[in-house]
Formats: sequence, structure tokens, C-alpha cells
Amino acid sequence: MLKRDRRFDGAFVFAVTSTGIYCRPSCPARRPRRANVRFFAARDEAEQQGFRRCKRCGAEGTPLTQRVKVILDQRVEEGVTLKELARATNSSPHHLQRVFKRELGVSPKEYLAARRAERLKETLKGGSTVTDAIYESGYGSSSRLYAQTNARLGMTPKVYRDGGRGMHIHYTTVDTVLGRMLVALTERGVCAVSLGDDDDTLQEALEREYPNAHLEQTTDPALTNAVNAIVAQLEGRASAIDLPLDVQATSFQLRVWNALRQIPYGETRTYAEIAAAIGKPEAVRAVANACARNRVALVVPCHRVVRTDGARGGYRWGAARKETLLAKEAPKK
Repeated sequence: MLKRDRRFDGAFVFAVTSTGIYCRPSCPARRPRRANVRFFAARDEAEQQGFRRCKRCGAEGTPLTQRVKVILDQRVEEGVTLKELARATNSSPHHLQRVFKRELGVSPKEYLAARRAERLKETLKGGSTVTDAIYESGYGSSSRLYAQTNARLGMTPKVYRDGGRGMHIHYTTVDTVLGRMLVALTERGVCAVSLGDDDDTLQEALEREYPNAHLEQTTDPALTNAVNAIVAQLEGRASAIDLPLDVQATSFQLRVWNALRQIPYGETRTYAEIAAAIGKPEAVRAVANACARNRVALVVPCHRVVRTDGARGGYRWGAARKETLLAKEAPKK
């Protein structure tokens, strides 16, 4: 607690008798006198004793989910099974899985995979060799790495480090009610959906994203199907876009984007509601940043997230396009 070590968030909370507030171990507030501090294994215990949650550190989340996150974060390298997590938290595997996924939007296995992929990216960007990065990130072998991370990275580790070298990306541009749209596809799924005013600008953005990949403008059948699915929703002929994605994301971004894909057609959510849905009610600004980093417009419907005061909020592809999308999707009176 004195070191404000985030690894122990969820393992316990501490309460201050002089203020009636309880906090996470990592709370940035000034530390109270030891005589005024009480420790509890979970926030529920603190609340039963009459203590209130600290608004500064936001000691949120159920004790079970917080304890599981602590274990997963500590065991990224060695891994942990669902049964082991259940034993460590005195819970059943089914209950643990259900609660964790309900609060964070991903299963413990998906959360661990995302944390490993995150660490792998950081290690590769730090200049480590692929072999060193594999073991430092907890995969144990290259076969496990490729099996577990290709969907997260969208490419092998070496290709990722080399700016997409060796990747083959098919793309096309079409005219829509929102202006020009570029859709790009790898062998695993949609990797980009961009909106703009002209094709040159859209193509240049794709080249910056994958500077060393082989980009080919084509009418590949899989690409045509993806474009048709997106346009169908734009024109009101479909209420959902069910396409596989091949996007790079941190574990937090992945949770936000998964939550966005759960917003029904014709409805909106506030940034605060999305933050609460993924178990991070204090992370409203981070949710907004994750929306801004969404590279697959419409497929991940970040346009359906608005501000709490009713304002539309920002949109990577322009406020006018967001307004048009929300108007088109609004229920007809």
C-alpha cells in the first residue's frame, strides 16, 4: 500500500476511519496515519462496515474479478488455467468465467492472451530478437506464439516489428452516403475501414499503417463480400455487420471494441456507460481514446458512443459523418 503497487489492486482495500472512505492499494491520495487505517480483503467487507468508495482511485469491480485480474497479471509469463483460477479464488470455473466476461467483456483466457500480445509488442519494439521476445512474453515456443497471437497482431512477430513486411493486403475504395470508403482485408479478416473525401488520402493512410506490406487494389470475392456487408448497413438493409477482424489492439482497446460491437443498431451509449460495462468506470477518457483509435469504422461502431451531456462527441472520421450515421440509425417515428 505504501508503495502504491498496482499489482495488488483487487487483492485488498484499505479504509480510513477519519474520512469513512476506502481505497485501492495504488490510490494516489496522501497516505493517512497508520492508526486510522483498516484493511479488508474485499470492497464488500469495507462497505458493510460503512465505508464509501474513493472517487479518486475508483475502487471498482467485484472482488472476484479484481482478484482474477491480479493473478492473471502476475502470471502472464507462466499462464494459469481456469480451474487454477477457480481454486485460487474459491469459486467455481463456470461462475468465475461468467462474472469475469460480464464485467470485462472478455474471458480470462482472452484477457491473458491480450496481455501476452501486449507484452510481446512492447518487447519487439524495444529491440529484442523474436526468440527472446517469445520467451520473455510467456509463450514458451514459437508454435504457441503463432497459434495464440496471430489474431491479435495480424502478422507474425518479425513481420510486425518490420512494419508489416511480407503481408498481403487487398483493398478497395467505394462511394457511400458518407463519402469515399476504403476497406482492406488480410487473409484473417478486415484490417481497415476508413472514411474520407478522396481515394489518395485514404490509400496514403493505409500505406502509413502498413509501410512494408504488399498492398493490392483488387476486387477479391472476400473483399467484395465485406464491402457489401458494410454498405448494406449504411443503406439500412442490415442491422449488424458480422465480419472477422484482423486488428492490432491492447487488451483495454479490445475490451472497449467488444463492448461497442454489443450496442444494438439504433441505440447509443455514453462513454461513461461503456467504461462501466468493461469494469472501469473511472476510465471514461481512456474509453474515448480507444474509440478514437478504432481503425475499422462501422464494423466496430464507435459512432454509437456519445457524451453524457447529450452532445455527440468526437469521431475519427468527422463530426458530420457521425451525425449522419446516428440520424440514419435512429428509430423512425
